[in-house]
Amino acid sequence: MRHAYQQSMPEDSEKIKFHIGDVRDLQSIRNALYGVDYIFHAAALKQVPSCEFFPMEAVNTNVIGTEHLLTAAIEQKVRKVICLSTDKAAYPVNAMGTSKAMMEKIFIAKSRTTDPKQTLICGTRYGNVLCSRGSVVPLFISQIMEGRELTVTEPKMTRFLMSLDEAVELVVYAFEHAAAGDIMVQKAPACTIEVLAKAVCEIFEVEPAIHTIGIRHGEKMHETLLTNEECARALDCGNYFCVPADNRNLNYDNYFTNGNLDRVRLTEFTSANTRQLGVEQVKEKLLQLPYVQEQLGEWRKKK
Repeated sequence: MRHAYQQSMPEDSEKIKFHIGDVRDLQSIRNALYGVDYIFHAAALKQVPSCEFFPMEAVNTNVIGTEHLLTAAIEQKVRKVICLSTDKAAYPVNAMGTSKAMMEKIFIAKSRTTDPKQTLICGTRYGNVLCSRGSVVPLFISQIMEGRELTVTEPKMTRFLMSLDEAVELVVYAFEHAAAGDIMVQKAPACTIEVLAKAVCEIFEVEPAIHTIGIRHGEKMHETLLTNEECARALDCGNYFCVPADNRNLNYDNYFTNGNLDRVRLTEFTSANTRQLGVEQVKEKLLQLPYVQEQLGEWRKKK
């Protein structure tokens, strides 16, 4: 990465500093945060089957690593920390999602005991980023390049679709608008895995040859970005939802006697009930991605 930026952006490369460290090591984070004003916390183990087999590794990075990061950020009086979470943290059924759900609980708890004028802690939650490392689109493209069948876990499985630019827009929105403890959620569209596979095949002008292999360890049929329980206090912000922190204290007696009947009239927001994209719409979205454009160029040369 150092060399890539020095080659492509020599006039700006001096603005970037690189540190060797680990979020599992509190002292290495302290060393990296000297003079830092803002943190975007994206460090995570996120591959679902791997975390199923090594759940404590997910805990060490996603949970304890977040605690370390926030501890060091508060010590260094970092002005704002944005923690990046995942749809798998909502109604988690796997180790990866459970660890990210705990990450959310940790940053919300920290936000309650930290002066936001000194360090404001908030977060985002989003679905699959198209063509990110370990995502399915690069796998489909490599299988096409090699003349193999596309392996699909379950054709009717649905997933949210976001480009990297849209994921960045969500993070920037949280950076500019979120209050302490907020989780910002994008109203992302979704599609079935079958539609996604067919869209990739049509882009590369090959006949769909799809082999169903079955759901992998820890996978859901549909993902959730906003739970029914969170809808009780969620705010509709146009292109986004905001889930404010529940800042009631441990004195439950107030709620036994007075209660709280206010509720936002939203429903659970999942990849099954959001706007579903068809093959043509998914193709349009994929063709905007630099990775797909690059691979398509290579494919046409090969043909």
